[in-house]
Amino acid sequence: MNFSNNNYNKKLKNFARVNRNNGTKAEVRIWCELLRNKKMLGFSFLRQRPIENYIADFFCIELKLVIEIDGFTHQFEEVIKKDNVKEECLMVLGYTVLRFSDDDVMKDIENVSRVLEEWIERRRIVQAHPPAPFEGGQENPRNN
Repeated sequence: MNFSNNNYNKKLKNFARVNRNNGTKAEVRIWCELLRNKKMLGFSFLRQRPIENYIADFFCIELKLVIEIDGFTHQFEEVIKKDNVKEECLMVLGYTVLRFSDDDVMKDIENVSRVLEEWIERRRIVQAHPPAPFEGGQENPRNN
Protein backbone atom coordinates (compact mmCIF):
# COMPACT_ATOMS: atom_id res chain seq x y z
CA MET A 1 0.00 0.00 0.00
CA ASN A 2 1.37 3.41 -0.96
CA PHE A 3 0.77 6.08 1.68
CA SER A 4 1.56 9.77 1.52
CA ASN A 5 0.63 12.78 3.64
CA ASN A 6 2.50 11.51 6.72
CA ASN A 7 1.46 7.92 6.05
CA TYR A 8 -2.25 8.82 6.17
CA ASN A 9 -4.48 5.81 5.48
CA LYS A 10 -7.76 7.07 4.02
CA LYS A 11 -9.26 3.56 4.28
CA LEU A 12 -9.38 4.05 8.06
CA LYS A 13 -11.01 7.50 7.85
CA ASN A 14 -14.52 6.38 8.82
CA PHE A 15 -13.27 4.19 11.66
CA ALA A 16 -11.18 7.11 12.95
CA ARG A 17 -14.26 9.37 12.82
CA VAL A 18 -16.24 6.87 14.90
CA ASN A 19 -13.36 6.78 17.43
CA ARG A 20 -13.29 10.60 17.60
CA ASN A 21 -17.01 10.69 18.32
CA ASN A 22 -16.72 8.00 21.00
CA GLY A 23 -13.56 9.01 22.84
CA THR A 24 -12.82 7.88 26.36
CA LYS A 25 -13.03 10.35 29.23
CA ALA A 26 -9.23 10.47 29.34
CA GLU A 27 -8.98 11.16 25.60
CA VAL A 28 -11.56 13.94 25.84
CA ARG A 29 -9.79 15.46 28.85
CA ILE A 30 -6.30 15.54 27.33
CA TRP A 31 -7.76 16.90 24.10
CA CYS A 32 -9.77 19.67 25.77
CA GLU A 33 -7.21 20.68 28.39
CA LEU A 34 -3.85 20.17 26.68
CA LEU A 35 -3.92 19.54 22.94
CA ARG A 36 -6.87 21.30 21.31
CA ASN A 37 -6.41 24.66 19.54
CA LYS A 38 -2.60 24.59 19.76
CA LYS A 39 -2.66 24.75 23.57
CA MET A 40 0.49 22.62 23.81
CA LEU A 41 3.21 25.21 23.21
CA GLY A 42 1.55 26.30 19.96
CA PHE A 43 1.66 22.91 18.23
CA SER A 44 -1.30 21.54 16.30
CA PHE A 45 -2.52 18.04 17.17
CA LEU A 46 -4.97 15.80 15.33
CA ARG A 47 -7.30 13.30 17.03
CA GLN A 48 -7.63 9.69 15.92
CA ARG A 49 -5.27 10.03 12.96
CA PRO A 50 -4.98 7.01 10.62
CA ILE A 51 -1.29 6.22 10.09
CA GLU A 52 -0.43 3.17 7.98
CA ASN A 53 -2.66 0.41 9.38
CA TYR A 54 -3.13 2.02 12.78
CA ILE A 55 -5.01 4.89 14.33
CA ALA A 56 -3.01 7.18 16.59
CA ASP A 57 -5.00 8.67 19.47
CA PHE A 58 -3.28 12.03 18.89
CA PHE A 59 -0.74 13.11 16.30
CA CYS A 60 1.37 16.21 15.77
CA ILE A 61 2.70 16.33 12.21
CA GLU A 62 5.31 19.00 12.93
CA LEU A 63 6.82 17.10 15.88
CA LYS A 64 6.25 13.64 14.35
CA LEU A 65 4.77 12.80 17.75
CA VAL A 66 2.09 10.21 18.48
CA ILE A 67 0.37 10.27 21.86
CA GLU A 68 -1.44 7.13 22.98
CA ILE A 69 -3.84 6.99 25.91
CA ASP A 70 -3.99 3.48 27.33
CA GLY A 71 -7.08 2.27 29.13
CA PHE A 72 -7.57 -0.79 31.31
CA THR A 73 -7.37 -3.28 28.42
CA HIS A 74 -3.78 -2.21 27.69
CA GLN A 75 -2.70 -4.23 30.75
CA PHE A 76 -3.49 -7.54 29.03
CA GLU A 77 -0.63 -9.43 27.40
CA GLU A 78 -2.36 -9.71 24.01
CA VAL A 79 -3.05 -5.97 23.88
CA ILE A 80 0.49 -5.15 25.06
CA LYS A 81 1.88 -7.23 22.18
CA LYS A 82 -0.33 -5.37 19.68
CA ASP A 83 0.71 -2.03 21.20
CA ASN A 84 4.38 -3.01 20.82
CA VAL A 85 3.90 -3.92 17.15
CA LYS A 86 2.06 -0.64 16.52
CA GLU A 87 4.73 1.36 18.31
CA GLU A 88 7.54 -0.36 16.41
CA CYS A 89 5.82 0.36 13.08
CA LEU A 90 5.35 4.02 13.98
CA MET A 91 8.97 4.33 15.13
CA VAL A 92 10.22 2.82 11.84
CA LEU A 93 8.22 5.54 10.07
CA GLY A 94 10.09 8.15 12.11
CA TYR A 95 7.47 8.92 14.74
CA THR A 96 7.97 9.08 18.49
CA VAL A 97 5.26 7.47 20.62
CA LEU A 98 4.49 8.72 24.12
CA ARG A 99 2.07 6.66 26.19
CA PHE A 100 -0.03 7.73 29.14
CA SER A 101 -2.54 5.68 31.08
CA ASP A 102 -6.14 6.75 31.57
CA ASP A 103 -5.29 7.14 35.26
CA ASP A 104 -2.36 9.48 34.45
CA VAL A 105 -4.65 11.73 32.45
CA MET A 106 -7.59 11.63 34.83
CA LYS A 107 -5.69 11.91 38.13
CA ASP A 108 -2.49 13.79 37.24
CA ILE A 109 -3.04 15.91 34.12
CA GLU A 110 -0.43 18.39 35.36
CA ASN A 111 2.29 15.74 35.17
CA VAL A 112 1.11 14.66 31.71
CA SER A 113 1.39 18.30 30.62
CA ARG A 114 4.88 18.58 32.14
CA VAL A 115 6.09 15.40 30.40
CA LEU A 116 4.80 16.64 27.04
CA GLU A 117 6.28 20.11 27.49
CA GLU A 118 9.67 18.68 28.49
CA TRP A 119 9.69 16.30 25.51
CA ILE A 120 8.87 19.16 23.12
CA GLU A 121 11.56 21.41 24.63
CA ARG A 122 14.19 18.64 24.35
CA ARG A 123 13.19 18.13 20.71
CA ARG A 124 13.54 21.86 20.03
CA ILE A 125 17.06 21.84 21.50
CA VAL A 126 18.11 18.83 19.40
CA GLN A 127 16.68 20.41 16.24
CA ALA A 128 18.42 23.72 16.98
CA HIS A 129 21.78 22.01 17.67
CA PRO A 130 22.09 18.87 15.54
CA PRO A 131 25.22 16.77 15.99
CA ALA A 132 28.18 17.66 13.76
CA PRO A 133 28.51 15.48 10.65
CA PHE A 134 31.02 12.65 10.68
CA GLU A 135 34.32 13.31 8.94
CA GLY A 136 36.24 10.73 6.93
CA GLY A 137 34.32 7.82 8.38
CA GLN A 138 35.47 8.74 11.87
CA GLU A 139 33.07 8.31 14.76
CA ASN A 140 31.69 11.58 16.06
CA PRO A 141 33.73 12.37 19.22
CA ARG A 142 30.60 13.85 20.88
CA ASN A 143 29.06 10.39 20.94
CA ASN A 144 31.86 8.89 23.07
